Amino acid sequence: MKIIIADDHAVVRSGFMHILNYQNDMEVVATAADGLEAYDQVAKYQPDILLMDLSMPPGESGLIATGKIKEDFPNTKIVILTMYDDEEYLFHVLKNGASGYVLKNSPDEELLSAIRTVYDGGTYIHPSMATSLVRQFVKKDSGEVETDPYKILSKREIEVLPLVAKGYGNKEIAEMLYISVKTVEAHKSKLMEKLNLKSRPELVEYALRKKFLNF
Repeated sequence: MKIIIADDHAVVRSGFMHILNYQNDMEVVATAADGLEAYDQVAKYQPDILLMDLSMPPGESGLIATGKIKEDFPNTKIVILTMYDDEEYLFHVLKNGASGYVLKNSPDEELLSAIRTVYDGGTYIHPSMATSLVRQFVKKDSGEVETDPYKILSKREIEVLPLVAKGYGNKEIAEMLYISVKTVEAHKSKLMEKLNLKSRPELVEYALRKKFLNF
């Protein structure tokens, strides 16, 4: 199977490449340092599997890239590799089209098993996250009301929203917009409140749905 590894740390990419290329049934055909590069590499190589880190600042995050890649290249199956043992992230990456969710502290055998399971058409969830997944799917719909962000958000909040969703930190956003870090924090808190969002994954999903990530 052809595999692409997307992670912002070169040493991590190198380590996983060594593990996967040692397998008789796996070949790493390319690597990427962020979501945008991952998209380009998938377009070029059309791999069977994309092994994707969830957080790759300051570039485009794996959470954002997963939805784009799955929409444009449905035959490429995505396995998320992350440090986040977080049910919110798990729920959102699965909704965005990922087929696997593996924690970075898992043994090599688990990663290999996850890749093979996904390649064969299955879904792999780290065992510790299975209960969280069930909890998320049995929750009743929150009844989110669709609102026009251009009517309820200030101009500055509209500028901050896509930057937060793309994974930039408060300091980076402050430098980009020539405002203080405290002002960024205030705008971020206010827009989350106005949009009734409780977590960053929810904000990312909202930004994707409203096309803010094209900014």
